[in-house]
Amino acid sequence: MCFSESVSFAASGLLLAGGGYASHKAWTTNKKYLPVAVMPVFAGMQQFTEGFVWSGMTAGDPLTVLVSALGFIFFTWFMWPFWIPLSVYVLEPPESRRKHLFLAFSLIGLGFGLTLYVPHLINPDWIDVSINRGSLAYEGTMLLDFMMPRWMTNSLYLALIILPPLLSRYRHVKYFGLTLIGVVVVDILFLRYAYISFFCLLAGLATLHLIYIIARNKCRRECPVLFS
Repeated sequence: MCFSESVSFAASGLLLAGGGYASHKAWTTNKKYLPVAVMPVFAGMQQFTEGFVWSGMTAGDPLTVLVSALGFIFFTWFMWPFWIPLSVYVLEPPESRRKHLFLAFSLIGLGFGLTLYVPHLINPDWIDVSINRGSLAYEGTMLLDFMMPRWMTNSLYLALIILPPLLSRYRHVKYFGLTLIGVVVVDILFLRYAYISFFCLLAGLATLHLIYIIARNKCRRECPVLFS
C-alpha cells in the first residue's frame, strides 16, 4: 500500500484471509452474497500488486514497477467500476424496480473501465509512478484526458462505485456506500498527494464491512424470502 512494501503485503494478507472467510460463508449461507464476498479478495490482490510496485521502486527495477502497476490499476480502473454495481445487482430482489438500473450501472462501468485500462496496455509509457512524501503516487495519461478534464473522469468513476450501494434496498449495503463517501472525503482533504494509492487502500479496508454483512447475514431481516 501507500506506506511501504511490508505494510502493503500485511494489508493484502488481512484482506485475502477475510475475503476467503466471507466467500466460504457466502457459499454456505446464500450464494447471492458471493459477488460481494470476493470484493475483499480483489482488494487483497490489489494491495499485493502494490507491494511489488514498492519492491520495484526501491530496487530501481522499472519492469517490475510497470508490470505491478498494471496489476494495481487493473483493479483500480477496470474491476471496481463494474464489479461493485454488479454485486449490488445480484443482491437486489427480483421485484425491485432498481435492479435493472444496477445492471445498467454495471454495463456502463464495464465500458468505462475498459476505456480507462486497455489504453495503458497499449501505451505503457502513460503510467507514471513516483514516491511522494513517502507514499506511492500514480499519475500519467488517460485516454479520457483528451476528451474531458480529469475531475470529470474521477467524478464519473466515483458515481459508478458509490451510487449503486447507496441506492440498494438493503440498509447495510447503503452503509457501505456511506463508508466509501467517508473514504473519498478523507482522501480529498488529507491525502491528495497520493490519492489513488490511499483511496484504494482505504476502500479496500472498507470491504471488511462487507465481511460483517455476510457473516451476520444482515440482508435476511429486510428480505427473509431470499436470505432466510
